[in-house]
Amino acid sequence: MNIKRFLLMVISISCFFAYAQTPEKSEQKLENAEVSIKFYDRTVYYPGDSENNPVYVYITVSNKGSSTLRFKIADDKMFSVDFIAFNVKKMQLPSTQGLIRKRTTNQTVYFREISLEPGEEYSFRENLKDYLEIKDPSIYYVELRFYPELYRNKNISLTSNRLSLEVRPSPSAASSSVLPVETNSVVVLQPEDISPDRVVEQTIVARQKSLWDQFFLYMDLEEMLKRDPSRGRKYNLVSADERADMLRSFKADLMLQRIDYDIVAIPSKFKIETT
Repeated sequence: MNIKRFLLMVISISCFFAYAQTPEKSEQKLENAEVSIKFYDRTVYYPGDSENNPVYVYITVSNKGSSTLRFKIADDKMFSVDFIAFNVKKMQLPSTQGLIRKRTTNQTVYFREISLEPGEEYSFRENLKDYLEIKDPSIYYVELRFYPELYRNKNISLTSNRLSLEVRPSPSAASSSVLPVETNSVVVLQPEDISPDRVVEQTIVARQKSLWDQFFLYMDLEEMLKRDPSRGRKYNLVSADERADMLRSFKADLMLQRIDYDIVAIPSKFKIETT
């Protein structure tokens, strides 16, 4: 009888020890894994629904270790990844109703087990707007969480690198004969060798129609930012990447009229007398 009790205690302790070690083993596996994101077929992004204004992100899971990496991947990737995004005011974007509905509905989640040998990668593409509500133009900072044991075990996760996403105000459906491209063009505009009065005219008309690409085409945003003494001092001290972020934030503030600049006021009419 005593021997049976002893064996039962040993088995119980062994089971408990194995259970307690499971999270640690999962963490050890993650040490050899890396997840990275980048924009897929990057273009000009606008607010709106996911179908007509998508933001595609390319996701890659890599094995950086010396042994086989194994993880689960759901057929519906909403049970394998999450996107987290903040605006320049550090306010987090809400999840879409579609994402919330899927994760709160009782359903079977189908998945595959993936094995990656050292140096191998597994990649797929997702639409950021299927996960997050993006209703306003702004600069957003986006990260991804990958769940190697699926969303039901979301305490086990990997976090990706961070992307900077610029969402511009939706262009007006109207067009103007004095503007260099059509409203719905996604071609990167280049300044033309035109007269000063044409530059002024194009800029004002672009502002009237909220065509921001054309509005900023001939402006030196760096010099405009540095006119503010505090911004200028900070700009001169930071790295090149931080300067680019400052310029993007400054541009977004101008578009949203958060900065009191007369240049972003919308004129009802204008007349060019001299240049």
